[in-house]
Amino acid sequence: MGYFKKLSLAFLIGFLPFLGFSQYSIEVQVQKVPSSNGTINIALYNTDHSFLNTDSAFYSMTASAKEGTTTLYLKDIPEGTYAIALYHDVNANNELETNWLGIPKEKVAFSNSKMKTFGPPSFKDCAFKVKQNVVVQATF
Repeated sequence: MGYFKKLSLAFLIGFLPFLGFSQYSIEVQVQKVPSSNGTINIALYNTDHSFLNTDSAFYSMTASAKEGTTTLYLKDIPEGTYAIALYHDVNANNELETNWLGIPKEKVAFSNSKMKTFGPPSFKDCAFKVKQNVVVQATF
């Protein structure tokens, strides 16, 4: 490979992240957190197929719960369509406690939607677009 081709390739690779691959942040304000016990576990999904499959989350994190409002910051998120699911892990065991029917015993919340009578909302119900830094509210 010629010198100029190598130089052009190095230039392109070095500046590729700055050519349209912007990264944004999502500020998630979790409201009506019932106590400061445990953690808030959050998962960010970028496809309908992966939604609510914790092993397929695009991004996940855990933060200490704060009674009232707990704010979490998801950073370095590329432009796209996303949905958030989260729960208040009161006993901090990293598992959503459910009853024998599979109904959550711990508080759950979603972006742009709430738990339905017969199950969780869909990805489409919870979806929001990221084209800049955004603030999303989820309420228990």
